[in-house]
Amino acid sequence: MRMHAHQQFNISAAMTKQWNIKGQPTADQLAEIANLLRAGGVLLLPTDTIYGLHAVVTDERAVSRIAEVKGRDEGKPFVVIAASLEQLEAIGTIFPPHALRALQSLWPAPLTAIVPLRRPIAASRGTSTLAVRVPDLAWLRGLLETIGPLASTSANRSGESPVEVPHQLARDLLERVDGIVDSGPLSREPSTIVDFTGDEPRVIRDGDAFFTQKVWKTLRKTL
Repeated sequence: MRMHAHQQFNISAAMTKQWNIKGQPTADQLAEIANLLRAGGVLLLPTDTIYGLHAVVTDERAVSRIAEVKGRDEGKPFVVIAASLEQLEAIGTIFPPHALRALQSLWPAPLTAIVPLRRPIAASRGTSTLAVRVPDLAWLRGLLETIGPLASTSANRSGESPVEVPHQLARDLLERVDGIVDSGPLSREPSTIVDFTGDEPRVIRDGDAFFTQKVWKTLRKTL
């Protein structure tokens, strides 16, 4: 049965929904995914780097469910992915001038930026900073334009390696998510992480070596 954009999911009654998307999802698939997220769902989605668990960034219950699924320490914040820098500003992130110049040049990209936050949100879990990213995956950004920013974390229990294909996720975890988008194997390097909360940016995790070099060059130009 075709799911139209106005139809809603019942999280408590629904079984795990799965979409096999090897390229660009259809409009109906995107509408189904968006509706499930709006209903408070936790979804396993591909990004431009690895698979992750996702929920609407301001939905405290859904974000708490991700933490429960992962066995994550209370208070440890999640990364937030968004369609644009402007979407991130709308949820209260603050981009210092040097961060703004660098990110306008680099995003969308596998680059996670740690920036100050005006006020706590569900995904920040009480912290005054937030790790944010605009992913380099066009259809995912299209979804984010529709649904808004999402809390995002690697698809695994805390302390274990991220999964490269959905079926690698432990069965008990798979049964606790509401939807799975299977785009085939993902084995890319994790994102480069840059901390922009100080007077000067600081690279705290290298991702892809070639891209990280590009990040360094851009940061030097924007200081």
